[in-house]
Amino acid sequence: MRSGAPRVGPDGGSGSGPAVARLFQRLFALVLLGAWLSLGSQVQLLIGSRGLLPAAEFFERTRGAGLGFWDEPSWLWLGHGDLVLGLGVACGGALALLALLGLWPRVCFALSAPLYLGFATVCDDFTAFQWDNMLVETALLAACLPADRPAPIAHFALRALLFKLYFESGIAKWQSHLHDWQDGSAMSFYYETAPLPAALAFHAHHLPAGWHTLESWGALVLELLVPFLIWAPHRARLCAFFAFSGFQLINTATANYGFFTYLSLVLHVFLLSDRDLAPLAAAIRARVPWLLPRPGEAAAAALGPPHRLRRAAAALGLSLWLAASSLSAVLALARFASPPRALAELQSLYAPLRLANVYHLFGHITRQRIEPQVETLAADGGWREHDLRYKPGAVDRPPPYVAPHQPRVDFRLWFYGLSFQRGMPRYVDTLLDRLCREPAAVQPLFGAPLPRDSQAVRLAFYRYRFASREQHALTGAYWSRERLGALPARRCD
Repeated sequence: MRSGAPRVGPDGGSGSGPAVARLFQRLFALVLLGAWLSLGSQVQLLIGSRGLLPAAEFFERTRGAGLGFWDEPSWLWLGHGDLVLGLGVACGGALALLALLGLWPRVCFALSAPLYLGFATVCDDFTAFQWDNMLVETALLAACLPADRPAPIAHFALRALLFKLYFESGIAKWQSHLHDWQDGSAMSFYYETAPLPAALAFHAHHLPAGWHTLESWGALVLELLVPFLIWAPHRARLCAFFAFSGFQLINTATANYGFFTYLSLVLHVFLLSDRDLAPLAAAIRARVPWLLPRPGEAAAAALGPPHRLRRAAAALGLSLWLAASSLSAVLALARFASPPRALAELQSLYAPLRLANVYHLFGHITRQRIEPQVETLAADGGWREHDLRYKPGAVDRPPPYVAPHQPRVDFRLWFYGLSFQRGMPRYVDTLLDRLCREPAAVQPLFGAPLPRDSQAVRLAFYRYRFASREQHALTGAYWSRERLGALPARRCD
């Protein structure tokens, strides 16, 4: 064998080993910390006793439907008072902080998965996003990832999660009933209609139409072809690393998707090798030694082949996870007229745990932006608008940067605006009731103080579009809007 030939060792030849694992643990802990801080800042508003979807009502409704823990898995079955919610979030933040400091990271991740799942289950509509599922699934796999020895099975699983994220999303785009990715029109609408666009989206929207066509087709190539480079030799994997990372950086700069893009970027480290990280690791240790400590002698001694029993258990766990992931993907993407009952029942056994998910991000792009606008009737008979803190609102207000924080109510109202003719969700009904009777409970949603003596409340609906470059230059407006109508007013007496 030539001296320059690559060596194939216990890492399976990927080069992804203990250094990659240690970097991933720190970065993932940082994402977890951001997720817990974001949830903690709004958990009382979401499911507290005065929240929009109180936890007590969730469990009352669940029991009334004859459902139990396995149907809605959550540790909050044991108790869900406001103090318990606060303590639960504090525990999650503490676990993330311990992992960030390098203290028992695998234990912290193992505990974080069911802890976050418990909140995600009870928060219902507000945590029904694919990145919430992805956080739980990543935490499960991270708990199986040692950082003191090569662990090819665990590294393979995390690369498989990355493959799922992109390839399944690519299939969903290819299957779009609008055919908007195939005809190149998707990105012409994307920046304007994202749930919470960021300021750069305004400028990206006004790029030439030909560029948007290339973006649309490029997304298909990125998600349908590039994922196979995850399993390719080192140089090809580096190409995938830079392609995926550039894609997520653009997403981060133009829209707010909570911690999703940051979590995706963290998973990209499994496309690197320990050799790639050597200069970075040396620089970090020189400046922040606690963040990436050098493996101790005990860790170095553990770099030999894993025990056969441990390796067999890891292989069994990987096989079960891959089988569950494949079944979920087939049922979600195969477009059965009627899914085989036996397969659907099998999936229902593990689906509530969110441990083997399907990812179909941006399967198609909506072509209009309809925003609900809160209005209250003052004593003088005039209606007053009240802008939510992170929604478009006033046309001269630039789209904000808020990620990795995800304002759950603002984000969810985007979906309601697209389907408001179909009826009012419970959380919107509760929001209107709180505006009348207890405005202090929902004041955190709004930038300006709410009136305490409203005579009535209602929701109006507007179609928003980005203003033209000329309008923006003349008036400073980022948006133009057209009123579509309003729901009947709700009296506050």
